Order: sequence, then structure tokens, then C-alpha cells
Amino acid sequence: MTTRVVIVGGGTAGWMTASYLKRALKENVEVTLVESSHIKTVGVGEATFSTLKLFFDFLGLKESDWMPSCNGTYKLAIRYENWSSKGGHFYHPFQRFETIQGFNTGEWWLKLKRNELPFDQACFTIPAMCEAKRSPKFLDDTVFDEGVSAYFDPKAPPPNNVIAHHMVQYPYGYHFDASLLADFLMNYGTKLGARRIVDDVLEVGQRENGFISHVLTKQNGRVEGDLFIDCTGFRGLLINQTLKEPFIAFNDVLPNDSAVALQPPWDVEANGIRPYTTATALSAGWAWTIPLYHRNGNGYVYCSRYLSKEEAEKELRAFIGPAAEGCTANHIKMRVGRNHNSWVKNCVAIGLSSGFVEPLESTGIFFIQHGIEELVNHFPEGADTSDGQRLSYNKVINNCIDGVKQFLILHYRASDRADTPYWKATKTELSIPPDLEERLKIWRARLPGHRNIYPSFHGFEAYSWAVISMGVNYVPENHLALLDLLDPEPAKKAFAALQERSQRLVSTLPSHHEYLKHMRAR
Repeated sequence: MTTRVVIVGGGTAGWMTASYLKRALKENVEVTLVESSHIKTVGVGEATFSTLKLFFDFLGLKESDWMPSCNGTYKLAIRYENWSSKGGHFYHPFQRFETIQGFNTGEWWLKLKRNELPFDQACFTIPAMCEAKRSPKFLDDTVFDEGVSAYFDPKAPPPNNVIAHHMVQYPYGYHFDASLLADFLMNYGTKLGARRIVDDVLEVGQRENGFISHVLTKQNGRVEGDLFIDCTGFRGLLINQTLKEPFIAFNDVLPNDSAVALQPPWDVEANGIRPYTTATALSAGWAWTIPLYHRNGNGYVYCSRYLSKEEAEKELRAFIGPAAEGCTANHIKMRVGRNHNSWVKNCVAIGLSSGFVEPLESTGIFFIQHGIEELVNHFPEGADTSDGQRLSYNKVINNCIDGVKQFLILHYRASDRADTPYWKATKTELSIPPDLEERLKIWRARLPGHRNIYPSFHGFEAYSWAVISMGVNYVPENHLALLDLLDPEPAKKAFAALQERSQRLVSTLPSHHEYLKHMRAR
């Protein structure tokens, strides 16, 4: 039985959904996407998780197929600047700890290296690669991390291509122009058989039981379906406006509710391309710098209680410098939080219409990918959707978003920066989930580990919680006492080998710009 799926809203969320459903379910779904030519997409989703490679692997697309079309670049890490009272910077890399005698390098750092070398530089190779603007791949397309080379072999299919089956850490994510990616996937999805309607939705029809029956468009009339996907962004046209599903705001714990974005030029030939996103703490929030192939994406995420939109734009322009002159600012009001449920009756919200927790850790597109994969995992047979399917889907989605929420709270609450009213308020005026408050007490005594972080899947592993804690100067007072009973020499040798490997990679890998030029030339 063929299920008629109607997606309302285009952009990255809409066309990722359409492409994935057609690829996964083929002739079992009839996909129609309705998008307006008058509604702009929100361009804050230009940086991603490393798991996005799984999405393209599933579609059968290589990086050389889509990255040049979308001005794509690689992302090895997020560089945090001025997030603690010490100033300076640290990296949150896509890289797990190494293990020595049953304990990870983070634990050994507390005992051996805390007064010698910054945490990120001591425990990972990626920070050195970022500092030198290195590519994650050699010119023969070999990935720098030998441990995951099988997943990047162009001559073999990837061992898996969905998040639920993913057991390794890919060493990089991506940056790209989100509008160009939407256009690319629109062409890809329509070739797979998705039907595109460019029209305005005038009203949403419902059956007697409250299920959605159709959307009425201005030029094309009624578009009927069995399952409706809401990709209308912060508006939530189907899930909130029509079905009246409550939205749970996170402003009590995540105060940033506004953003202003600019797109200044960047001379890649003269300056190269950074292989990382930068998040720089400012007076009432933080500024992002996302390097694309042809320009930088810059923006300021802030709390409107402490800064007006005019003040925020002025501060952002001063932060960017002369390159911001002549650039038009795009002001965005963010809806931070999630729906009580993202699957209600026969409507599934994906993307910003489902939930959003500000772009600090580049989770927007991850939420889209996760929502799509779980939709396929829970896909109804024909027009029938059981209460159990919806309950299961909503539990998975809600747990994921709530976990990311707690991870983001850590960045602000654990930071010892308190030099402006905003940064003081992050310690004194914001509420905190009781279980996270308990964890923060634990992390004063020991490093975050897999047994004491947020337990449900949310995309972040224990090493990420540890990196942020150490980076914002929330450091355990002591190391594990058990390490005093072990011979420290293997750990010292491991740290030395890690530094040696970092320098070898810096000296042998091509620059980020050089590799991308090589890809484009082919």
C-alpha cells in the first residue's frame, strides 16, 4: 500500500526529508512537497555534526558530488574563544579519548598534565590540525584517522549509514550554504520522484477526528495526503497553529532568543580556510564564524533582555571589522524549546517546527537528520499510525532534544566568566534541571564519563561533556586516586606519542584550502 506523504515547507528540512523518504521507501511512498516562493529560510544551519556523512552515504552521494555545489568545507571542531575568565581558546573536536591501562587520556591529564599543557591539546590531535588549517584528508582521499578508514573507502560501501547503527566517531563534519544544499537536494529528490509544488498554503483541512486531510493551496487547490510533515520552521503551521500542540519554551535555562547574521566576503587565496567553526563569547551571547568556500558566515546569538537588535548588530559589525561594511544584516527571532510532542495525529514536525536549542553546537541539521531517520524507523503502514508508534517516536525525539538542552546549559553554567550582566545572570538567574545540578557537583570531583552524563541518546558522548567542562575552567579538584596505584610511564609515553602524531599530521596533510581546490579541480 502506498502512503501519500505531504511535506509542507521546503528549505533544508523539507528537502532532506523528501530525498531521504524517497530513497528509503521508494515506491511505497508518494511524496509531495509544497513550498512558498515568498518565505525565506532561516540561514543559521550552516555547520553540522560529523554524523551528516551518514545521510549522504544513505543517499549514495559522495562529497565531491555535493560539496562544490554548496560551497562546502570541512569542520574538524568548534573553536571556543573567551568562554572563561582566563580568555584564550579551546577546541571541541570530533575525536574520542584514547585509553591507557583502562583509563582515558582525560583522566590521566588530571594527574600528569594539568599544569603542563591545555586539556584539548594534550588529549587530541585535531587541535593542532585546526591551528595549522589542515584538511582531514590527504590528496589521495585517505582520511587522516586510520581507525575509521574503512568508513571512508570510496571503493567500498560504508559499513552503516544510519545514526542508530553508528558505533565509531567520524573525525569531521561540514560547513555549507544551507540554501544551496536545499536547492541541490530539491534536484536530487525530484529525480527520485518527489513532486514539488511551489504555492502558498491558504488553509489546512481536518477530518472529524482531528487528523489533517489536506492543505488548500492558492494555485493548485487541495493537496491530500495520509501523513503530513511540518517543515514550516518556527511558524509550526501544521503542528502548532492547526493541531494546537503546546510548545515548551527553554528560555528559563537557555536565555538567547535572538540572532543577527551577516555574510562578509573572505579571500580564501590570501587567508586560507579554517577547518572549524568559531564560537566567540561577546557581551550578551556569542558570535559564530563559519568558513565557506567563497565567504564567511557570521552572526551573533544573544539575549534580547540585555541587548537591543541595534546594539547587537553594532557589536557584531565591530567584531567582524571592515569586512562587514556594506553587508546587509538579517535579524532573526528564535523560538528556543520543543513541542510537547513532535508527532501528533498524522502530522510529524521536523526541523525548527519540532524543536530548536540555539546553534551553539550545530545541532539544527542533526535534529533534522535524527527526526527523519526515526520517522523511517517508525513509519506507519498505509494511512494507519498506532498510538504506540507515536509514543515511541516522541519519547526518542524529546529525550534527544532535552539532552542537547542540558549539554548547552553546561557551556553557560559551568563557565567562570562573569564580567557582564549577561554572563553574571548565567550563574545566578537561570534555573537548572535538578539532575544536571547533581551532575555538576559530581564533575567537581571527577571528570564527566559515560556513567554520569545525560543517559539517553542526544548525539554527544562523554568526551564532549569533558572537553567543554575543562575548556570553560570547570576542572575537577583532584584526579582519580586509583591512578596513583598504576605505573604512569605508559600514560606519559601515550601523551608523547599523541604529540608526535599531531606534528606528523600537520607536516604531511595538505591545507584545507589545497584539498578543496583539488576536489573542485576533479
